[in-house]
Amino acid sequence: MKNLNWGRVFLLLLMALSMQTAFAQIPSTHWAKDGYQYYKVQNGEVVMLDARDASKKTVVLNRAMLTPAGQEPVAVRNFYLSEDGQKALIYTKAKRVWRFATRGDYWVYDMTAKKLTKLGGQLPASSLMFGKFSPDGAKVGYVSGHNIYVETLADNSIKQLTTDGTEKLINGTFDWAYEEEFFCRDGFRWSPDSKQIAYWQIDASKTRNYLMLNTTDSIYPFVKPVEYPVAGEAPSPFKIGVVSAAGGSTKWMDIPTDPVLQSYVPRMEWAANSSELIIQHLNRAQNQTEIMLCNVSTGAAKTIYEEKDAAWLDILPEWEEHYYYGGWDWFNNGKEFMWASEKDGWRHLYRISHDGKKEKLITKGNYDVMQINAVDEKSGYVYFSASPQNATQKYLYRTKLDGSGVAERLTPMSQPGTHSYDVSPNGKAATHSFSNYYTQEANEVVSLPEHKTFSGAEEVAKAVAGSASAKTRSNIEFFKVKDEEGVEMDGWMQKPDNFDPKKKYPVVLYVYGEPWGQNVKDAFGATYNFLYTGNMAKDGYIYVSIDNRGTPVPKGREWRKSIYKGIGTLNIRDLALGMKQMLKDRAYMDTSRVAVWGWSGGGSSTLNLMFQYPEIFKTGIAVAAVGNQLNYDNIYQERYTGVPVDEAGREAYRKGSPITYAKNLKGNLLYIHGTGDDNVHYNNAEQLINELVKYNRQFELMSYPNRTHGISEGPGTTQHLRTLYTNYLREHCAPGAR
Repeated sequence: MKNLNWGRVFLLLLMALSMQTAFAQIPSTHWAKDGYQYYKVQNGEVVMLDARDASKKTVVLNRAMLTPAGQEPVAVRNFYLSEDGQKALIYTKAKRVWRFATRGDYWVYDMTAKKLTKLGGQLPASSLMFGKFSPDGAKVGYVSGHNIYVETLADNSIKQLTTDGTEKLINGTFDWAYEEEFFCRDGFRWSPDSKQIAYWQIDASKTRNYLMLNTTDSIYPFVKPVEYPVAGEAPSPFKIGVVSAAGGSTKWMDIPTDPVLQSYVPRMEWAANSSELIIQHLNRAQNQTEIMLCNVSTGAAKTIYEEKDAAWLDILPEWEEHYYYGGWDWFNNGKEFMWASEKDGWRHLYRISHDGKKEKLITKGNYDVMQINAVDEKSGYVYFSASPQNATQKYLYRTKLDGSGVAERLTPMSQPGTHSYDVSPNGKAATHSFSNYYTQEANEVVSLPEHKTFSGAEEVAKAVAGSASAKTRSNIEFFKVKDEEGVEMDGWMQKPDNFDPKKKYPVVLYVYGEPWGQNVKDAFGATYNFLYTGNMAKDGYIYVSIDNRGTPVPKGREWRKSIYKGIGTLNIRDLALGMKQMLKDRAYMDTSRVAVWGWSGGGSSTLNLMFQYPEIFKTGIAVAAVGNQLNYDNIYQERYTGVPVDEAGREAYRKGSPITYAKNLKGNLLYIHGTGDDNVHYNNAEQLINELVKYNRQFELMSYPNRTHGISEGPGTTQHLRTLYTNYLREHCAPGAR
């Protein structure tokens, strides 16, 4: 299972540091129109910085401006400027909704009137979601209590646009499954002329609830229901509607769907005008997509572009985080848009005409686009991340938007590793961070395309200067392993301190293994075990990770989609045979002390490795694992395993589920799960326990009462979990050389 949307970071490093960062919104750095200046929150104020001159700083909103009469200053969580720059929308007092803190309070500061005003009238505190200015800056739209509102800033009058919203009939936002698996959170869009709002309505009334039992917060336990469509259950039906910003009836778009299986609309935007919407419509199996234009006056919808895949189709936000809150890239005054596809075997970008009849390949070659960093139509370039030669790394490239020429690498060749960029709209500047396994992360602001550091601290240059000696001292190595079936995989290995190849050391394999996580990244800290309380290298462990087929790495469509209907089988065989080959090739690995562990989908992989390959893995620690794939949500599981509408469809689920093989357990197993997990529900644990009990397979269990998927709530929880993990590993896979 993926099972951790916020776990892109979590899966790699940071649980031991803080769970709170995982629930943040998009980072609050915003580029100005000139492409050189940018806005940021610093010390409770909104400031404007200049990429070209680090000494330049203009305070846009100071503490006095952010202080309501008789109150403390508003703590800025995020902010947005109106198109004319004369108003600032300030987001504060954020509260978590499932994964992210997407509800809170909004204030507007009017630069001309020098006035700070709270929005929302008498609506409940911290209940406003996705506040955004109308394009003309005169109004702000937001969601509260599953209904959409528009507030006119001139007099702060509020118009409620929808009135039928409930916990089951959801306007302007989404149910659990849409949010978790499609990254759909913000569910409404202003028209370019500021006169209309288009929005999603999700009907979860027929979606069954998973009943979570809270036994810790009162003397008498109580039930907490969460609408949760498991694999095989139809998704919540959708509607796309358009309503006047002044109020009135909603015009619903006539979008076809399967009346039994249902379908999805995970993307919707205005089609670069105020008369049409563009939507992405997916079938239930997520292997066919239609791009449709909807006439907002008549509701008529027509398909302009179609695509199919023998496995599944990824929507843009599933691999590109810049689109978590929407977005659609248009060119040529709305006559063309950008589209990402794997249809030629690699993830590439295309230009598609407004009517869908013409297309042009933008990126060319045997490489995958990993991220869309910026689209600068004026200069005719798209900036993107890729790594054609090494799937563990990431670099910035650009290429012509018209499809001519070849991709040009902008990241210096002297900086091997993983790079992140926030490129300005005109492509002339970018904030840049860089690290590799022996170089700590360093940050700078650079000019593009020259990639020269602007004036100010040159952190990256300093880091690179010291990297040669750091690499020599490092006990980490990246490798490729080819198993007996000819599958070649990337991996990393951290060797013990004072390593002696003539001795034998215990091996701990860290796994994820599903289409939602890459472990083997050439980034600083990638080998850090956040659950181990000591120093694994100092204690004498070899720590290893391998990325099997199906992991979302830039090795082409065939690599990623070979796992279709094979989660729990193909990935497990790759990991097992890869580990088997390593043990064969490296005499210093002690075959009697081989452990495996993982969280969420990695917990599922851990169980399957322990059960299917007990001759290799002697100790396992599985955290928050899916024991039965039929328990997990339909959007994720059906995407990769098919729609289980009959027994034949359920066979791949049975083959991939750990409970199918639980009877084979021979080694030492510690199973850990939170009873309040709203993602991978606790019934996975109890169903697995039943199977282990049935076959008299002994194991150890730790249930954390009322903790969610991250098992971080409550005083002492994280330290207890880390201590539990460490003690079990040391007891059953003893550290040190022999």
